Amino acid sequence: MRSVLYLLTTLIVMGLAFWAYRENYSTQAALTDMGKVQREIATLREDLGVLRAEWAYLNRPDRLRELVNLNFDRLKLVPFDAEQYVEVGQVVFPLPKPPASLPDAASNGAEAQPGTRPPGFPPIRPQERTP
Repeated sequence: MRSVLYLLTTLIVMGLAFWAYRENYSTQAALTDMGKVQREIATLREDLGVLRAEWAYLNRPDRLRELVNLNFDRLKLVPFDAEQYVEVGQVVFPLPKPPASLPDAASNGAEAQPGTRPPGFPPIRPQERTP
């Protein structure tokens, strides 16, 4: 009976040793992968810092002013004036096309009201009406 107990104890110890061995190597592999990911993150952060510095360099006001002056003939860029702003009601928006699946108002016997919009569109606000 003692020999069976010793044999079972030995087998259990060997199994635990094998499990500990496998866990050790899987932990080392995970640590190696984590180190690679951390190095990649550090590289990407450094690249991001370089890109931000380049963006700041390219967006210098004096450089942009030179580019505007060089390309003025093609771009016609000028500073904003107060006269360039208009009310939303002054902007002419294209009328939306009514869906093809809607029946005609004339076929229903109802008269179409001027200034109404098709279903699904908000009603015309007073500031949108043109004289």
